[in-house]
Amino acid sequence: MRRYPAIADHGLVGDLQTAALVSSDGTVDWLCAPRFDLPSVFASLLDHDRGGHFTVSADTQRPPVQLYLQDTAVLVTRFLTEAGVGEVVDFMPVEHPESPAARHRLVRILRVTRGRVRFSLECRPRFDYGRAGHRIDVGEDSIHLDAPGARAVLQTVGPVAWSRDGDDVRGELTLDQDEFATVVLTMGDTDDAPVPPLTQAAVTTLYEETRDFWHAWVGRSRYRGRWQDMVNRAAITLKLLTYAPTGAPVAAPTMGLPEQIGGGRNWDYRYTWVRDGSMSVGALLGLGYTEEADAFRRWLGDRLRAGRTTTGEPLQIMYRIDGDPELPEEVLDHFEGYCGSTPVLVGNGAAGQLQLDIYGEAVLALSQAVEDVGEVPPYDGWQALSGVLDWLVKAWDRPDEGIWETRGGQKDFTYSRLMCWAAFDRGIRMARDFARPADIVEWSTARDDILRQVMERGWSTRRRAFVQRYEDTTLDASLLLMPSVGFVSPTDPRWLSTLEAMEDELVSDSLVHRYDPAASPDGLRGSEGTFSLCSFFYVDALVQAGQLGPARYAFVKMLTYANYAGLFAEEVGPTGEQLGNFPQAFTHLALITAALSLDHQMDAVG
Repeated sequence: MRRYPAIADHGLVGDLQTAALVSSDGTVDWLCAPRFDLPSVFASLLDHDRGGHFTVSADTQRPPVQLYLQDTAVLVTRFLTEAGVGEVVDFMPVEHPESPAARHRLVRILRVTRGRVRFSLECRPRFDYGRAGHRIDVGEDSIHLDAPGARAVLQTVGPVAWSRDGDDVRGELTLDQDEFATVVLTMGDTDDAPVPPLTQAAVTTLYEETRDFWHAWVGRSRYRGRWQDMVNRAAITLKLLTYAPTGAPVAAPTMGLPEQIGGGRNWDYRYTWVRDGSMSVGALLGLGYTEEADAFRRWLGDRLRAGRTTTGEPLQIMYRIDGDPELPEEVLDHFEGYCGSTPVLVGNGAAGQLQLDIYGEAVLALSQAVEDVGEVPPYDGWQALSGVLDWLVKAWDRPDEGIWETRGGQKDFTYSRLMCWAAFDRGIRMARDFARPADIVEWSTARDDILRQVMERGWSTRRRAFVQRYEDTTLDASLLLMPSVGFVSPTDPRWLSTLEAMEDELVSDSLVHRYDPAASPDGLRGSEGTFSLCSFFYVDALVQAGQLGPARYAFVKMLTYANYAGLFAEEVGPTGEQLGNFPQAFTHLALITAALSLDHQMDAVG
């Protein structure tokens, strides 16, 4: 086991309530249970010695090979030894995903396809981010590893010889060609209900049901474009990162992974951002996944109606996946951090920030969902939405922290004003299209005031570009969305000049920086790589500007930065390495949007 594998050297498996990262050498080094946003069982990705891991390895000097079973979330890690070829097949059964489950299963099938292979196993859970001790009970049919409020049960089918190693276990077995064994780890609470016995037939059924579930789900996609494999993988990743009982997607399944190795930008992303989730609606609808889009719309509507926030605003920027607004941030100072990157943070203090753009993304998502299904907005939901817009009439012209959650103080961010404009614009359209009661005069006045203000104060005559914030000349890649929300024409001279300025300053070999922290201090330590989300935003902006050749080149080049399994982290570092939390939902939804946009325009021009 490498002390810290590269962030990109992982595949993801999950059951739509939690997920595990499996490194390319067969180690489960990240898994929280029973939900994405609850404490870890395995976290050696953040501390090799104290985090805990579950490893399957084979005696080989050659690097293992990892891949997905086509169009599924079933992950195969292949060991190429001198004596034969062995595999570990990892998956998490998807069982009644809409109901919160106290227990979750990770299935690891070990098999040999050629020759003979000797496998070694280590199961070393470290509950509650490594803070809770546990005891072990080795029984005849199972091994129990119990901690306060949590339990892991290890069951085996096949000739695994287990031995105690302190409070952990090691296993050894040798398999010949066509032989296999299975280890199932059941994680969850400590109730007294017995874990069902494990049989070979039961394992086969779990495998077939999981494979068939994903094949059926991918089969619902209506995408038939040029990048089928990558779009399908991005869609599966979005599905894996969505908590099915509420329909809320997490930004990533991980926390604490650095945007710069050794730096301090190590955030907890296991929560639902209003912005990210809202932007996923368009991607899901574009693929035909209306059920998933509607599920998030309901979750968002519940947040609007509840009005329960820690900030006193109608919405806050992020919540737990069950809608809880409390996300206190603390430092896990007993963890050394990925490759020494500290502090390791759990919770997210940015939840208390004011980011006015979220109202635009929320209204855009709700309007897209309503337009796609053609239904009249329900009265109670409309009342909640119109109340938010009435509040926004008086609130839009305020400094805030902006889309990138900077910690350098509130500013007049152009993107925040842009999305407030979009909120009023779409609200007015829905009120008129569906004859809903609304103060259209006030909303229209606010909308027009924002447009005039952005054109006057968000435009830099010296830079010939729209800028990050008023009274400044810093560029910001979030403004790549200006044409897509309809604020400017994609061929408007001001916009084309802005795009050209961004290409000169923020774009490097088709990869896009969010902004330049040196030019616009953000109150954070360290630097960062290019932001993969923005690279796909750039592709879409090129498409809308009619630059299909450069757009296709940038898109295809960006795809080469995915890992071997088609997954993207948050950022790309200076030497092409993936950085930040992994995989990031935001990047995968932007990939889908860019692919849909490119396909549409390329089809139109023949």
